[in-house]
This record gives sequence, C-alpha cells and structure tokens, in this order.
Amino acid sequence: MMAVEKLFWSDPYLTEADATVTEIDGSKVTLDRSIFFAFSGGQESDYGTIGGLSVHDACIDGKEIIYTLEMIPSFKKGDSVIIRIDWERRYTLMRLHMAAEIVLVLVMKMFPGIEKIGAHISEKKSRLDFVADSALRQTLPEIEKQALALVAEDVPIISDFSDKTAARRFWRIAGFGSLPCGGTHLKRTGEIGPLQLGRKNIGKGKERIEIELSAS
Repeated sequence: MMAVEKLFWSDPYLTEADATVTEIDGSKVTLDRSIFFAFSGGQESDYGTIGGLSVHDACIDGKEIIYTLEMIPSFKKGDSVIIRIDWERRYTLMRLHMAAEIVLVLVMKMFPGIEKIGAHISEKKSRLDFVADSALRQTLPEIEKQALALVAEDVPIISDFSDKTAARRFWRIAGFGSLPCGGTHLKRTGEIGPLQLGRKNIGKGKERIEIELSAS
C-alpha cells in the first residue's frame, strides 16, 4: 500500500481537497492524499469531513493514516471524495503549536539540557512539561517577553523535510532556532498574535508551562 500524500505538509492552509479512496474496512477508510492532520507530536487531530461524513478519529499507522467515519460510507474503494477541515480549529492549533515551539526553544536556551517530558496542543491552549525546579517558573515573564518580541518581528518560518524518504520534517526561524517537527506550521511568527504564559504544578521536580492566545 502506498503512503498517503500529506497535503497538510505541502500546504497547511488548504481547507478543501479531492482524494481517492484507497481502502475501506467498515467505517474506516484510507485515502491517496489528505489535508486532514492526525494526532501526532502532541498536536490534536483536525475536525472535518470526508465525502460529507464526519471524521470521528484519525490515527497514524506507519506511513498511512486511517480515518474512522461517523458511519459506514456509501462510497467505494476507488471513488473520488471531497475532504474538508474545520479551518478555524486548524488555524488555532497552528498558532498554539508554533507558540509552544518558540517557548520550547527559549526554555532550552535558558536551561541547556532540560528534559521535556510532555506536550499537548489543543484549540484552547498548548502546554509543555519539563523536569525542572522553581528556576523555570521564575523565568516565565522573561520567556513570555522574548516570545512576544519574536511574534512582533513577524519573521518567516521555514518548514521542510530533513529526510524526505523517512518523512522527517523540521521548522526553522533564521537567527532564532530550529526543531524537528511533523506538525502543521505557520508561514510567519506574526500570525501567532498576542499570547500569555502560565504555570501549573504537576508534581515535585516537574513544571508545566501553559500557553494561551490573548485577545488582540
């Protein structure tokens, strides 16, 4: 089986596309190409429809993505279908994702060798979990200040393959930093908009940074 062509990498701003159904197993389907991101790297899946049916679940299986629809579809293997995503949700996820990536780089610069133990990006907030002491929480105002400064600069964000055969990707901001990441990325930092950082106690020797988008 050929791997699905991930259009959400080549154009994360695409909200609708046509695709060919490659397999059907009950309500589970696979496609030859897709704009529908499946949960990975802490970033939640997109919401949307395939052939007019809501997608209840999207999971990665090797180089394939399996979509579970709300019901068994009437379309068949080989049929052409239209994929649509909830753009408002996708764009919010992209903004919170990039905000978290920027905060992560800033934390790594301030605390070399710090261990990240978790991350999650939802449409309400993103979070990063670390093995850390109180020194991290004390730097939150400075981290927020530097993140907001980078957003205000509105600089380009490059996203590409580091190894196309292995489907490894990265993002890079010139003069700031780079990280391996297979998520959906913005074109410029200014798209993130105003943000604010907070912290949460998740246990002794651990720190959580929460990132929320602020009203502009």
